[in-house]
Amino acid sequence: MATEPSDLERIRTAYQAWHDSRGQSMQHWLELMSPSVRFRSLAGGAPGLEFTQDCQCSGDVERYFGALAQDWTMEHYTVDELFGSGDRVVMLGHMAWVNKRTGRRIDTPKADFLRMRDGKVVEFFEFYDTAKAIAAAS
Repeated sequence: MATEPSDLERIRTAYQAWHDSRGQSMQHWLELMSPSVRFRSLAGGAPGLEFTQDCQCSGDVERYFGALAQDWTMEHYTVDELFGSGDRVVMLGHMAWVNKRTGRRIDTPKADFLRMRDGKVVEFFEFYDTAKAIAAAS
């Protein structure tokens, strides 16, 4: 009898696809998002990173990923640690991107905090060096 993958396994697969596709596999993430997901970024829509404004639904997250792909090229998205407890999943890693307009590169530690419900991401909050990201976009 086959068992459903755990929340942690589904998230691990999405991160691996995100890294392997260099940020082009947004579909893995969109399938994991609840229709009413709250998706937040530490940048919070800062100048040069306007796409990072708070998302209140999966449609907003799709817009976020589209704008990210339009403005940035991923070099890598490396998961160093991924762990979960109860309805929480935490990813610790690092990433590097190049801004397509400026040609500037950002390499920064990254932390994501997720909350799951019924196999879907209902909350996502990402932390990274926003000063470096803003400088690379400017």
